[in-house]
Amino acid sequence: MYFPSWLSQLYRGLSRPIRRTTQPIWGSLYRSLLQSSQRRIPEFSSFVVRTNTCGELRSSHLGQEVTLCGWIQYRRQNTFLVLRDFDGLVQVIIPQDESAASVKKILCEAPVESVVQVSGTVISRPAGQENPKMPTGEIEIKVKTAELLNACKKLPFEIKNFVKKTEALRLQYRYLDLRSFQMQYNLRLRSQMVMKMREYLCNLHGFVDIETPTLFKRTPGGAKEFLVPSREPGKFYSLPQSPQQFKQLLMVGGLDRYFQVARCYRDEGSRPDRQPEFTQIDIEMSFVDQTGIQSLIEGLLQYSWPNDKDPVVVPFPTMTFAEVLATYGTDKPDTRFGMKIIDISDVFRNTEIGFLQDALSKPHGTVKAICIPEGACSLLGKLRLECADLLETRGVVLRDPTLFSFLWVVDFPLFLPKEENPRELESAHHPFTAPHPSDIHLLYTEPKKARSQHYDLVLNGNEIGGGSIRIHNAELQRYILATLLKEDVKMLSHLLQALDYGAPPHGGIALGLDRLICLVTGSPSIRDVIAFPKSFRGHDLMSNTPDSVPPEELKPYHIRVSKPTDSKAERAH
Repeated sequence: MYFPSWLSQLYRGLSRPIRRTTQPIWGSLYRSLLQSSQRRIPEFSSFVVRTNTCGELRSSHLGQEVTLCGWIQYRRQNTFLVLRDFDGLVQVIIPQDESAASVKKILCEAPVESVVQVSGTVISRPAGQENPKMPTGEIEIKVKTAELLNACKKLPFEIKNFVKKTEALRLQYRYLDLRSFQMQYNLRLRSQMVMKMREYLCNLHGFVDIETPTLFKRTPGGAKEFLVPSREPGKFYSLPQSPQQFKQLLMVGGLDRYFQVARCYRDEGSRPDRQPEFTQIDIEMSFVDQTGIQSLIEGLLQYSWPNDKDPVVVPFPTMTFAEVLATYGTDKPDTRFGMKIIDISDVFRNTEIGFLQDALSKPHGTVKAICIPEGACSLLGKLRLECADLLETRGVVLRDPTLFSFLWVVDFPLFLPKEENPRELESAHHPFTAPHPSDIHLLYTEPKKARSQHYDLVLNGNEIGGGSIRIHNAELQRYILATLLKEDVKMLSHLLQALDYGAPPHGGIALGLDRLICLVTGSPSIRDVIAFPKSFRGHDLMSNTPDSVPPEELKPYHIRVSKPTDSKAERAH
């Protein structure tokens, strides 16, 4: 498989026009930026010793003297080699005449994946030897000088797409894995989409890019947070699982529109689909409602969407939490295929079948079915997605990998019963989510029935974003924290105090950037769209992190590590 020249297409293509919608998402400012961005193509060879990239050379460069730098991808019979850089591949002819013996020696003896610099002339390939599969396949480089910049030792694996590598090996030698075409494509596409998001938010809609602190304090409820010791005995910082409190405080401070590519941290243990540190597109706005946030995000994705995918069509469909559970059995349904869950209770009201009568006689008891077109065997009773997996293994195409099906899910419950104590409540989203305007009275009578102003964005069965309209009234926020959730309000005294000083109505959302890019690129794991990810156990296999710390380095933090005794360790196992 050849390394295509795709990078310049990325830069050109991300500015393509989008499908017309009933309401314009942006105006004349977008058009002027679009026109200017189409004129500007990045200069990849500025400030460096090369004159061109390997992937950009074409027949239009014939006769030009060029200097290229890159890695030796392949060499054949000491007559030619293929040179690779981030932009693509080019064929280099190894000189055979005596006068160029030193150049031949360098290019013939350098191991594969060594870094070299070559200078020479762009010439046409001999007739019949052109390679139409290679973007530079009409030309080659007649080398005049060569320099070995760094020789490569024996590799733990070949840098080729078709060579199978275990994920553990890829993570251990991540700096080598990053040389692969797929990783280069994923990370550069990610960079381009983030840049377009910045452009849309900051340049077109007046958002302010603000960095918020990484060292903060523990937040009640939600996911577990990483603790960072301080030099004060018994006191710790906490790495925030999101900038939630800070972005609300920015609205109190009158910043009006905040945006950040935010680093977030969650200590969730071994989760194959999660990372202990991750990135989200974090957004908050003042004087906004749920519809405004949804329109903003639809326009943001439409504007930043890659050109090699089908255009994003807005508005996205919306379903309530109750509807998606009844129809799909999950709050993040994959809507690329049907097989909806259908309530057939009325058909069996008068049935004599015992287990069906028993089910229908219970409170909220129903009988439901899944319709499977052309089904080979009985799959009733299995989960909808398991049905889809089974059918697709048998050749039934249900989920088109090129289709991107967005869905807004709204009207979530405000509270859920705690797993460890169902009589107590916990926030379904987080404790700062505002109740649905129609359900505020239920907070004081039947809080379990109250809906929230929480909304999730789902793409192909994956939650890629979540947000809410926030509580901006200090009294209501205090009541929910102290009375309903039984939380210590002292931990949030700074936020409650801020809400008392003229906090505007506000709301926001966070998009999971890693998950979004994973879906856009069709990668099997979010680790394939992060430069240096952790393993599913939260370890960095390249640097052997986490690592132990000498006792003397822990003394300033008043920490002593007590290791389990052998007997305790045996009992633990």
